[in-house]
Amino acid sequence: MSNVRNTLKSQEAPKQPKKRLKKFHLVNHNVSVSKSVAHILDGSFLTKQNLVKQIPFIIFLTLLGVFYIANSYNAEKTIIEISKTKKELEELRYEFISTKSKLMFASKQSEIAYKLANSKVKESTVPPIKIVSKKDSE
Repeated sequence: MSNVRNTLKSQEAPKQPKKRLKKFHLVNHNVSVSKSVAHILDGSFLTKQNLVKQIPFIIFLTLLGVFYIANSYNAEKTIIEISKTKKELEELRYEFISTKSKLMFASKQSEIAYKLANSKVKESTVPPIKIVSKKDSE
């Protein structure tokens, strides 16, 4: 006996298309790019059919431009506000420092004594006494 089996031939897998050589692929790509450039240069991309297809993209680009411009105006406005606030803060800081120094000078014991010299209030020569209550000592 022989080892031959009676089997049905299975269906062959569909043939895959042959792979293109890279050189031809690049040539086809260059041809399509040159066609696109030619359409732009001769103005044929502005035909009604092509223009209608491109309307959503044109609207998108327009909205993107509007948002870009609005964003730059907003950023400039914010920068101007920050600059004004910094200047105001600096002025207020200077005012605080000068007011604080005036208050410290005016609250010195010698200045208070000088201002009260003409009035009936006189500077005490007796040191203060600490009063201690029985509740505090416990």
